[in-house]
Amino acid sequence: MNVWKKYLHLFKTAETRRFAILFAIIYFAQGMSALPDQTISIAFKDQGFEADDVAAFFLLASIPWFIKPLYGLISDFFPLFGQRRKSYMLLTSSLACGAGLIAAFIMQYSYWELAILYTLMGFGLAYNDVLSDALMVENGKLHDLTGAFQSVQWIAITAASILVGLLGGFFAEHRDLQAAFAVAAIFPFTVLLMAIFFVREKKHAHSGPEAFQETWQALRQGFGERSVWLVAAFIFLFNFSPSFGPAFFYYKTDTLGFSQQYIGILSSIDSTTSIIGAMIYASLSRTAPLRRLINIAIGLSVITLLTYFAYRGETSALFIHMIWGVTNMITTLAFLDLAARACPKRAEATFFALLMSIFNFGTLASQNIGAQLYMALGEGPFAYTWLVVVSTCTTAAIWLLVPLIHIERIEAHARKNQSGKS
Repeated sequence: MNVWKKYLHLFKTAETRRFAILFAIIYFAQGMSALPDQTISIAFKDQGFEADDVAAFFLLASIPWFIKPLYGLISDFFPLFGQRRKSYMLLTSSLACGAGLIAAFIMQYSYWELAILYTLMGFGLAYNDVLSDALMVENGKLHDLTGAFQSVQWIAITAASILVGLLGGFFAEHRDLQAAFAVAAIFPFTVLLMAIFFVREKKHAHSGPEAFQETWQALRQGFGERSVWLVAAFIFLFNFSPSFGPAFFYYKTDTLGFSQQYIGILSSIDSTTSIIGAMIYASLSRTAPLRRLINIAIGLSVITLLTYFAYRGETSALFIHMIWGVTNMITTLAFLDLAARACPKRAEATFFALLMSIFNFGTLASQNIGAQLYMALGEGPFAYTWLVVVSTCTTAAIWLLVPLIHIERIEAHARKNQSGKS
């Protein structure tokens, strides 16, 4: 209780509390956007699609998340109706809500019709994510609350993931894709209301060539920094190691015979225990150097992947998901920490979006490679076992790249920039 009181006391003013509520709701809405995922997977499986077809669907629907830096550039360079954030947030949240409602009212749909609608919904949510991060960076630096605002975002999206696991499993068990989309569409509408009442951005005349030139120079300098590209490659390769994704879903459904409701419960367990992982990383990050945290993260990933050899039934799955929730959050935060510290000064939002796009692309690509490998090996226990072997070995191989990144130099440079800011 005292910890929560100290945490809430960080937001002392009405303005900082307003932003904390705004970020929490936007990120909660973003997390709830995954509500139809499990139902889409089982619906396509019922229609005869294979695991690689489902993986390709989600790869296509994730394209808007890969090009997030473009949204930041558009918002920064070209204000809409005199506003850089609010007007775009109103437009894109409306688009996401509309696409979700259309999908909710379609009774018969094809693979490509659903792909287009889900991609449009993802586009609106991804754009909102960039705009929210821009507001967080701007106002977080102003009030020295960047870390506190980010913690609000992670708590909110984790809470949404817990609900997604429970509700998503229920909708998948009943094959009710329309209801899943109807509920998911509520949340972009909530973001629309938040943008109307909580985002208070004054209309202003853009300073034109001077502001354009200043932003352009910052971007050119950032793109010329070798450390940024090394971190980008490192993040991509770590996430690119063949992972389970849709192949794992097929294994749990066909080989182990798990119900859709139980699969949803396992997803909620992942999210619940990830809160513990976030708390552990918050403590470690204050005392341990970043390079050590990255090495710990890779080691935890390898150890956890080895436990998947024992993934043979409901009981073993329960314990493994509890472990994975903790270790995966520690790993994710360590790599996000590295990405944030590698971002060049005055271009943090754009480059953080760029690195997160690479992060997301590596994850989706790994799921597609994993699905292809699972299918090529004939599915079932044999294919699953070899997928665990390949994923574990490729993850462990990332240790060889750590000395090339010069993490200590990145950390020192970030500390220097922070101490030198006005």
